[in-house]
Amino acid sequence: MAQDIVPIELGLTQGDLVTLWAPRWREEGEEWEAFLGNEDDLYAFPDAPHLAAFVRTAEEHDLIDHPAWSVVPGLSVTDLMPDVDHQFDLVGVPELVAEDPDTWVIGELADIVAIVRSLADVCDLEKVHEVLDSAAGFDLLPQGTLPFTGREGAELWTDLAKVVAERWDEVLDALDAVVTTPEVDAAALDAAQEEFEAAELDKSDEDGAEDGADADEVEEPTGFWAEVGIDPIKIITTEGELYTLRCYLDDAPVFLGAKGRIDTFTSPRALGRYLVDAGDPETNDLAAVSTWSEVMLKATDGDLDIEVSADNTYVLTGLADDIAEGPEAIDPSQLELAVELLEDAGDWADDDSVRDALNPSESLGWLVSYVLRPDPNRLAPSPPFDAEVAAWRALVASVEARLRTH
Repeated sequence: MAQDIVPIELGLTQGDLVTLWAPRWREEGEEWEAFLGNEDDLYAFPDAPHLAAFVRTAEEHDLIDHPAWSVVPGLSVTDLMPDVDHQFDLVGVPELVAEDPDTWVIGELADIVAIVRSLADVCDLEKVHEVLDSAAGFDLLPQGTLPFTGREGAELWTDLAKVVAERWDEVLDALDAVVTTPEVDAAALDAAQEEFEAAELDKSDEDGAEDGADADEVEEPTGFWAEVGIDPIKIITTEGELYTLRCYLDDAPVFLGAKGRIDTFTSPRALGRYLVDAGDPETNDLAAVSTWSEVMLKATDGDLDIEVSADNTYVLTGLADDIAEGPEAIDPSQLELAVELLEDAGDWADDDSVRDALNPSESLGWLVSYVLRPDPNRLAPSPPFDAEVAAWRALVASVEARLRTH
């Protein structure tokens, strides 16, 4: 990333949005700090491709005079994706302060409050400062757990938690009032999304190659998720990356969720927090799995590491355009994984329409079968592929409609 300009993710009531932050720097004897925006507006975007499309084409915003800005338009989409240390879940603060003030909780809250202070300074949000100044504990967070130990420390934490319970909505409302998502150039966005999808596929191929190289050493998956028989999965849609869980019971897929609706989350951290209280079999089919209590226990202890393998990453974007161009334009690996997800979701929801559409007797099913099971003696599907594209879009829309994003 360009020196002193950092991509960050803000978890707000509108969802997880990405923007750019320029931490304090000195120029001509004066100290400055800024975020991507213009005048009274803070610019934030649903994902890195949208951010990339904007920074590559925008000609007017508050960071354009930053000494490092000239580097930013040349950055890749992956360079503009916030790392874990720069993801701030503001909307999750009430849940965070409901926990005991251990090192993990204090550290995360300190980072959130610091970025909120910076946003308040830059955007002139006096109401935010008013809320944060109403409990002494907010200023003591950078000192770690020590100020919150003992009787007096417990009182400090209680006062802080009370302010959050009563007034944190004021902080979120103040930020929501200045956040806006400007329009981006359509051609630049298409290019950025293609770049992102290519990067995801390259990553999957690299991970697959590494898995193949290690096959002689590791015959079966290992680690906690392998032990409990449940897999974290990532679904990449036009709305961004979504995370959820899935397992197989007697070869039948079971997702996190119930009644045909899959509970998904915009980050592994958000998914982990949800799992703490996801033990009701009425709202979560996975709660019936014998090992589910182990998942909840690990989530409650804060020890749940949610990492998604390449084999469980499903890229739904871009395939419709590839199908329109014909079989040779389609990446078989991406298609195979996408079909797996569509069929699993349909089977779990008792929806036969997915497998019906993918039956080789149907035009889309014939094309999919031709790509995934090539045979030189088979007649290749012939253009135009309008019917196949329409059928594929309908299938993707049906599975996206099942996703209940938190």
